Amino acid sequence: MTMSKSNTMIAGAALLLALTVPATSGAQSARADASKQPVQYGADGGEYTPNGFALRGRAELTQGGNRLRADAITGATANGDLSRVEAVGNVYFVTPDQSMRGDRAVYTLGNAEVVVTGDVILTQGKNVLTGNRLVYNVRTETARMEGGNGRVQGVFYPQGK
Repeated sequence: MTMSKSNTMIAGAALLLALTVPATSGAQSARADASKQPVQYGADGGEYTPNGFALRGRAELTQGGNRLRADAITGATANGDLSRVEAVGNVYFVTPDQSMRGDRAVYTLGNAEVVVTGDVILTQGKNVLTGNRLVYNVRTETARMEGGNGRVQGVFYPQGK
């Protein structure tokens, strides 16, 4: 069975809406602002400097219910506080509701935004959205996918289907 062009556009718009509207469950209020939670880390190796840190090999950061994993993660500090995190190689950013994969990610703690670039895949349940650049806000739990030179594509499964 084939979908008409208008049905395909409606399904795509519904998917984008589903991925950009924050969850409204009681679980959201329990994790109200993960960006305010402490940041924990682990890796095979790493180093610390007065201006930041570098983690290598199975590097991972967790903050609240969110987890960032990559081959390497570096963090920059300002006045003793973590301000920016960069992850490269096999990047995964996982929240309680969504999973993002890409080649590189930058998390700016000040505006609570994670920007994932490369061959980006965003999943939410069975729904999948792909593109070149994803901006995810940890506070509002909203996501915006961009196609870059390619296209944004996805699969949306209506509830109950």
